[in-house]
Amino acid sequence: MVVRRVMPIVHAEAPQGRSREFYGLLGLKEVMNQGWIMTLASPSAPTAQVSFMTSDKTAPVNPDFSVEVDDVDAVHAAVRESGAEIVHPLCDEEWGVRRFFVRDPNGRVVNVLSHR
Repeated sequence: MVVRRVMPIVHAEAPQGRSREFYGLLGLKEVMNQGWIMTLASPSAPTAQVSFMTSDKTAPVNPDFSVEVDDVDAVHAAVRESGAEIVHPLCDEEWGVRRFFVRDPNGRVVNVLSHR
């Protein structure tokens, strides 16, 4: 398995506007905006990212961070076999990712995904 990026998700009342302006001062640029989630990235190191989310559009909880992997199905199988709590089932999303949520030993919710 290859980890492609790890990205924090900041829970925000309004993910646009002030957050984009503030983090723009640090050199981050908007690379995705779904209205309920906005992702900013470094133009020189595009895997250096942070997202701002009001609430997840298709899941019952908001994740704390995302881990993008090369094979989400293999990771899902390994996580299920381990007995870890799957918080949101493996599914294909309309914005081009396949993902699931799992709770880590510290109670944090991890969004594990692959781009299709």
